[in-house]
Amino acid sequence: MLELPGQVVPRPFSICLAPKGELAFLIDPVGPVTRRLCELERGREISVFGPLGNGFRTDVDRPLLVGGGIGVAPLPYASQLMGKPPAILGFRTRRHAEAAKLVPNAEVCIEPKLVTELIPAVPMDVLACGPEPMLHAVHALVSDAQLAWEAPMACGFGACYGCVVEFQGRSVRLCVEGPILNGRPPVLPILGESEEGVE
Repeated sequence: MLELPGQVVPRPFSICLAPKGELAFLIDPVGPVTRRLCELERGREISVFGPLGNGFRTDVDRPLLVGGGIGVAPLPYASQLMGKPPAILGFRTRRHAEAAKLVPNAEVCIEPKLVTELIPAVPMDVLACGPEPMLHAVHALVSDAQLAWEAPMACGFGACYGCVVEFQGRSVRLCVEGPILNGRPPVLPILGESEEGVE
């Protein structure tokens, strides 16, 4: 979660990259908070806390990363941890597809082509992040896929129920029981709580 000075409610963001001593986030400036984050000058401090919930299980045999839109955000970090496995990334426009440069070994498609059209028929261990319709479609193809769900979060500790989604007939708090659903417990390293200057 990232919190700007003077901002009452922090916003959830996936860790995109984590070089030593730094955290990098992929942010699309579509609203007032994301625009303010993108306009911060080097050296400004913001509050960072997390990680929340669980992460991708990375000790799989046949990994395939699947991302849609801004859902590509956690995949560069996952790719780095997993030795740069193959990836399939889908975007609405060629401009948005520039983010694919962050993920090695990625096959890219632009709408109207969908990532689900590129998932191979051979069994793969799918780790997916993207919009809800994409996740439902991936889940329909690969029932044991690890799915990173997105929802607005407020408290980050499960108390406010602001990040609840319906999954397989039950209500799930993403900040506690997610954001990875249908996967096993996480093995991503815990990064802890810190305050970092913006680079």
